[in-house]
Amino acid sequence: MECNLLSTSEQRVLRTFRKFLITPGEMLCFSGPNLEQDKAALELLSDKDLLSKEKFKGGYSLTQSGFAAMKACET
Repeated sequence: MECNLLSTSEQRVLRTFRKFLITPGEMLCFSGPNLEQDKAALELLSDKDLLSKEKFKGGYSLTQSGFAAMKACET
């Protein structure tokens, strides 16, 4: 997926995964104000199969497609 097809908020979420060097299958937990701010983007990325919602509250992991999208947004 090309980065320019994602909204600014979706790109911000993917930058958060990149900031913590998250790879597919690793969980990143969003909490407090970050979870509230990014909730809609997290759900959209999940709907696009770029993220997997985990059972742990605020927990998400990158799918292989999400990892590729994150890498595409690096530039």
